[in-house]
Amino acid sequence: MSKKDIEILEVRYLRGPSMWTYTPIIEAVVDIHDLEDFPSNLIPGFPERLVAWLPSLMAHTCSPGVHGGFVMRLHEGTWPGHILEHITIELQNLAGMKVSFGKAREVTRRSLYKVVFNTTHERIGRRALQISRELVLAAMEDKPFDVPGAVAELAEMVENLCLGPSTQCIVTAATKRKIPHIRLLENGNLVQLGYGAAQRRIWTAETDCTSAIAEGIASEKDLTKRLLGYCGVPTPEGQVVESPSEAWDAAQDIGVPVVVKPSDGNRGRGVSTDLSTQAEIEAAYKIAAAEGSEVIVEKFIKGVEHRLLVIGGKLVAAARGEEAVVTGDGSSTLRALVDKQLNSDPRRGKAGEQPLEPIEIDKPQILLQLERQGYTPESVPAADIRVVVLRNGNHTTDITHLVHPRNAATAVLAAKIVGLDIAGVDIVTENISLPLEEQGGAIVEVNAGPSLLMHLKPAIGEAQPVGEAIVESLFPKTANGRIPVVGVSGSHGKTRVAGLIARLLRLSGKYVGLACSKGVYVNRRQLQTNDGANWAGGERILLNRSVTAAVIEQGPASILSEGLAYDRCDVGVVTNLEYDSALSQYHIHDQDQMFTVLRTQIDVVLPSGTGVLNADDEKVAGMADLCDGEVIFFGTNADSEVIREHRAKGGRAVFVRAGHVVLAKSGDEKSLTELSTIPLIAERSEETANVLAAIAAAWALNIDNALIKSGAQTFGSPG
Repeated sequence: MSKKDIEILEVRYLRGPSMWTYTPIIEAVVDIHDLEDFPSNLIPGFPERLVAWLPSLMAHTCSPGVHGGFVMRLHEGTWPGHILEHITIELQNLAGMKVSFGKAREVTRRSLYKVVFNTTHERIGRRALQISRELVLAAMEDKPFDVPGAVAELAEMVENLCLGPSTQCIVTAATKRKIPHIRLLENGNLVQLGYGAAQRRIWTAETDCTSAIAEGIASEKDLTKRLLGYCGVPTPEGQVVESPSEAWDAAQDIGVPVVVKPSDGNRGRGVSTDLSTQAEIEAAYKIAAAEGSEVIVEKFIKGVEHRLLVIGGKLVAAARGEEAVVTGDGSSTLRALVDKQLNSDPRRGKAGEQPLEPIEIDKPQILLQLERQGYTPESVPAADIRVVVLRNGNHTTDITHLVHPRNAATAVLAAKIVGLDIAGVDIVTENISLPLEEQGGAIVEVNAGPSLLMHLKPAIGEAQPVGEAIVESLFPKTANGRIPVVGVSGSHGKTRVAGLIARLLRLSGKYVGLACSKGVYVNRRQLQTNDGANWAGGERILLNRSVTAAVIEQGPASILSEGLAYDRCDVGVVTNLEYDSALSQYHIHDQDQMFTVLRTQIDVVLPSGTGVLNADDEKVAGMADLCDGEVIFFGTNADSEVIREHRAKGGRAVFVRAGHVVLAKSGDEKSLTELSTIPLIAERSEETANVLAAIAAAWALNIDNALIKSGAQTFGSPG
């Protein structure tokens, strides 16, 4: 009986580097059954329907390597596994998740495929795969399919589950600097940059250097103004009031026009400006009181609102605000005009996701602004009449290049006075290119955790590298957030090798984290007694802020099921390669396929790092050309062809000669110690290769020979 179906049998999320790529992926095993006999060119209208539903598939180059390459493959004939890969990638891209990597490979038997694709969130990747299957089958059967609805569903997941754009810009900047990152909350913006003791943390535009006291000061606008004033920073005169009548009294003392605002509001909420009458001021008090704990009345400063972004004591970006205005057409209400002319702007959206928020015309702050002009939301302005809807908070134009140096210095001083490492300094002035004191300009607010989006997506002008500036403030140019990471893999002996490397690092003065099959250890203290030779055990070590060096064991099954726990390593050790029939559950059936899995450990060695390889194992020795860094061979046969050729090229090796452990570089040889002095080898000669591997890794880490010798001679427990 014919079965034309795509059946998803297995789905795995590989969080770290794997045999496929360096980035997180979904690996699915699918059975296409009798569709193996029906490539895309044998299904009438199928390619055309796919392209009609997803025109952006034309951008997929695929194997031809040209624009439209994948569509060419559809017309030439390709199979559902390959098609599923491309559709899943494209749906994620349309939903706002930018991914590109994918593979489809036949495995084990006819009609069975591994489909692999990038995703930055497991739940989104899994759902995209399900939708792709449904879409492909619908196109094959010429049935309708709601593509916009599917994309909208995925887009909502992206918005709710992925990093926000401000946080993502910082992570992207860190990635360009080769600084690793770990997301600390599945659905939040708390991210660790770097590993172990070298890590820093960010949460949108806040860092682990952002003082809680400074945040508290910034949230108390009256206190902020007083502190700024004490230091000679120009601020508008103002005072805290407790009732509408007090607000009017204060306005008379200060002199109208005034601004009425909440003492701890943000994003312009509850702020009413340029108020002169008692009715306006008392109404504005009620609006401000609903948004904050206290209300401030302050002198209205004539000019335009500017947001200056200060990061690490430097002005990084500046944006100019403008009024939100609609123009009447003689027939539409103000409510309709706001939706048509303002809220249709794609830059208006959810707070934290877009630089501008949608305008809610029924908010008291906006109703007051309309009332002052003689309107209500249902009013119909005459044609060409301009109506101001909102006077503050609309920062749309980049003016970084226009800021006068003295104004920049004033903004930097304001951030320093408050104590913020990242601050949004609001300045009102008529011309930001002239010093504030020459035109009566002033700083009206200093904000903690400022929005970055206005600087990333300005309506006019160039986007500013705010993510790069935050990363630079956390990591000086010479820092990369890394601690020494040693990865150990292979078929057997891994735990012994990892434990001895950890001991040698500890003797060298490092605070060592070890994740191995016997558990998780930090400086010999066992934190976990069950198997830690996996992604979770490795991540536990890398999250620890005390750890200054990490040793992480992961075997082939862990690499296949979850990926490596780290992006790159300083030393990658492969002990040996023997096929294990238990790996057949991952569709790995021979040594050649095992090679592809274990080479992952060498693929992730940093260019400044070292691969440590077993010269006595032909398959392992063959990984040398795959290493981006140096290679040190270890082996029991000092005169093996692999070691001889490697030394002839100036390479390093660790081997046994005449009963001694020898460290060799090119033609030089140095005895480390006699084999008989190492208890582990004296008791079990089969441990020789494991000890040599650990010594080679320690040599790669520049540990002193005397410490290596002492550690090998006194090695006991794995921690």
